[in-house]
Amino acid sequence: MTPGTLSAQITDYANRADPYPLYAELRRTPVLREDDGTYLVSNYYDVRRLANDPRLSNDTRNRPPGEARTAEAADTSLPPSFIFTDPPVHDRLRGTINRPFGPPHSPGFLDGLRGELSQVVTELLDGFEGKDQVDIVEDFAYPLPVTAICKVLGVPREDEARFHVWADALASALDPQAGEEGREKGRQARGDLGAYLSDLIETKRRHPGPGILSALAPDMTPEDLEATAVLLLVAGHETTVNAITNTTLTLLRNPDVLDRFRKDPELGVPLIEEVLRYEPPVQFVPWTTALADIEVAGTTIPKGSAVWLMLAAANRDPARFDDPDRFDPARADNEHLGFYTGIHYCFGAPLARIELHLAVPELFRRVSFSRLLEDPPPYRANAVLRGPRHLPVAIDGVTA
Repeated sequence: MTPGTLSAQITDYANRADPYPLYAELRRTPVLREDDGTYLVSNYYDVRRLANDPRLSNDTRNRPPGEARTAEAADTSLPPSFIFTDPPVHDRLRGTINRPFGPPHSPGFLDGLRGELSQVVTELLDGFEGKDQVDIVEDFAYPLPVTAICKVLGVPREDEARFHVWADALASALDPQAGEEGREKGRQARGDLGAYLSDLIETKRRHPGPGILSALAPDMTPEDLEATAVLLLVAGHETTVNAITNTTLTLLRNPDVLDRFRKDPELGVPLIEEVLRYEPPVQFVPWTTALADIEVAGTTIPKGSAVWLMLAAANRDPARFDDPDRFDPARADNEHLGFYTGIHYCFGAPLARIELHLAVPELFRRVSFSRLLEDPPPYRANAVLRGPRHLPVAIDGVTA
C-alpha cells in the first residue's frame, strides 16, 4: 500500500489506539480506490450488501497478483479453512463442522461448557487476590478463550500454554502490515500447530473422546480437519480476547455506564452488543476479491480487484446509527457488524457470547477497580484483530 493513503494510515501502528477519525474520513468516500487498485468500502449498507454478494470471493487464492497473502493462504501443505473458501466448498465444510458444535444437531454442546468455563473465570479472578494491580489481558482475557477453544477441540489441559504462542503468531500474520518476517512466523506457527494437531487428530480417530475433533474425525479428511482446527484457534481465541479487553476498557472509560451495570446486571446483554458495535474485535476484512464487475454507490469495482470491507467504519455510520460515536448500551435496533454478516458470519459467535456473559459480569462484580494505569494502553500490532496488548489497571481488592 502507498504511504500516506488511508489504508496505510489505518494500518499504521501510530493510529492503532484511535482509528475512528480515519474511518470517519473514509466514509466521506464510501467506495475509495487506493493507488494500488484496492477498494475500501466503509458505509454500513454497502458493507452489509457486499458481505452477502456471491460476486465477492473470500478465497484468498483469488487475490490479485502481488497482493500480500495470509500465512494460511501461502501454506500449500493444507487446504484453506472454510472462512477462506467460497460455496459450494464453504457450505459443505461449514455444515459438517456445525453438526457437533451447535444446533440443530448438537444444541446442548456449548451450553454444556458453561460450568467448566465459569470455574475457569472464578479461578482466574481468585488469582487477583493480594494484588494491587493486574493486567486484564495477561491475567484474565487471554487465558479464558484459549481454555474455551481447547475444550471445544478436545485438547488436553496441559497443552493449552502452547496454544497461546501459536494463536498469537497466527493472528499477527493476518495483519496486512505483518511483513515477510511476521508472515514467516505465522507459517512456522502454523507448521508447528499442524504437526501437533495431526498427531492429536490421529489419536482422536483411534480413541474418541470429548471435543469436536473426535466427532468430526469420521466425516472429514485429516487435512480439512487440521485446517479447521487452526482457524477455530485463531478466530475463537484472538477475537474473544479483544472483545473481553475492549469491554473492560470501555466500561472503565465510562464510569456512569459501569455504575448502572453494577446496579443492574441485566444491562449486560445490550451492553456487550454495544461494545461489539463500538469497539469491534475485527476491524475490517481485507482478503476479499471481486469475481465480476460490481456497482457500489455509483462506483464500479472491476473484476479481480482486492476489496476491504471496513466493519468498524460501518459500525459507526451515522446513516445507520444515531450518534454513532457515543457508547450507549440502551441503543435500540443495534444490528451491528461486530461478528460480520452473511455466510461468513462468525462461526464462533455463540461461544464468544457465552464467554463474554460469563466473564464480564463476574469481573466487575468481584473486582474493585481503582483506575487505568495507562490510557490509551499499548495495542497489538495487528490492525485487523485490534485490541490492547496489555491493559494494566490498579485494583482495591477482590470479593468472594
